[in-house]
Amino acid sequence: MNAKTADRIATGVIVAVASLIVLILAGLLGYILFRGVGHISFHFLTSAPQTIKAGGGIGPQLFNSLFLLVLTLIITIPLGLGAGIYMSEYAKPGRLTDSIRLVVEVLSSFPSIVVGLFGLLVIVNLFGFGFSLFSGALALTVFNLPLMVRITEQSLSGVPREQKEASLALGLSRWKTITSVMLPIAMPTIVTGTILASGRVFGEAAALLFTAGMSSPRLDFTNWNPLSPFSPLNPFRPAETLAVHIWKINSEGLAPDAAEIAAGASAVLLIMVLLFNFSARWFGRYLHRRFTATK
Repeated sequence: MNAKTADRIATGVIVAVASLIVLILAGLLGYILFRGVGHISFHFLTSAPQTIKAGGGIGPQLFNSLFLLVLTLIITIPLGLGAGIYMSEYAKPGRLTDSIRLVVEVLSSFPSIVVGLFGLLVIVNLFGFGFSLFSGALALTVFNLPLMVRITEQSLSGVPREQKEASLALGLSRWKTITSVMLPIAMPTIVTGTILASGRVFGEAAALLFTAGMSSPRLDFTNWNPLSPFSPLNPFRPAETLAVHIWKINSEGLAPDAAEIAAGASAVLLIMVLLFNFSARWFGRYLHRRFTATK
């Protein structure tokens, strides 16, 4: 067998395997959307769920998922940017830096159920935050922080060395060089990674079972006092997210239309994750084009 024949065979095998994976993914996505899109309506997206009666919706769960996403990003983005800047520009090669990178890699590969149990023992019980949105946000930070650190570090490492050295040669401090020269160049990649991490937060369920809780108080959307236990903006109240709601309906749903509600909620969740991914890629390309145009 000559080299050209072997190359054709290898290329054909790779294309066949990739096509099979794409077909399986497309079939799975199509099946979920086909079963659930017909049940999506404005009433479904805004009304509260029903326990034993038909006609419930996912309004509070959808709001809880979006609110939890905002809380998680508020915690994750400053920590991830700071740690990524340190690892890229300030950390000196050595055992300490290698240990930090090892810890980041280990955290990124933790099973979500393990993070949930850790959150239950430490955040919920030891720190006394209880089952709340804030506890869930801290648990999800464990997922997102390694990703944010890696994205920031790699983005800054990808900045051309000449631009960094030119800025330092003009007398700018290292911090001024990072904030005024390197971060604007790396921002498209950082923003794209942040949006992709947001989609991961939106679909997480296992860790939230033990931190945010599996129930939510009856929310009063006319009460915007964050200290009220029934206020939607209270971060220390229990909150059932959309992903947890899907699991709960499939496992112990009593409503006669539980299967339809689960299908509709799954379709909404899938659409939200797809929107996060597509918007991340579009926004990343937009920022890259804008930066290259101004450059």
